[in-house]
Amino acid sequence: MNIALWIVQGLLSALFLFGGVSKLMIPIEEITASVPLPGYFIQFIAVAEILGAIGLILPWALRLLPGLTPLAASGLVIIMIGATTLTAMGVGGGEPIGALVPGITGLLCAFVAYGRYSSAPRRRSSRRQAVLATAA
Repeated sequence: MNIALWIVQGLLSALFLFGGVSKLMIPIEEITASVPLPGYFIQFIAVAEILGAIGLILPWALRLLPGLTPLAASGLVIIMIGATTLTAMGVGGGEPIGALVPGITGLLCAFVAYGRYSSAPRRRSSRRQAVLATAA
């Protein structure tokens, strides 16, 4: 399971990093000409995708706050729900069948969120440790 999660995390991270950077590199006027969304909103989504891509890999790989990985994946699920909805509604001139790609991407993000949440190390609260210490 761990190997499958790492493979999916790596692929999703590359996908979101590429998508976020390309949205930031293309001029806003070009993007807003094809997609009827505000330019600043698209830039916000791009930054969120880049941070989500980083959050999919670094916290778990460095073992530094590994609980951030399922949070990053959950945030990307929210972005993909929006992308699936807009694509299914035909925003931007696409076919509704094109909603399968962001939908499957969102499901993969949910897989990572669930898999990493269920295997994330848990810390006991200091209050519970104090109760356990006095009971012993």
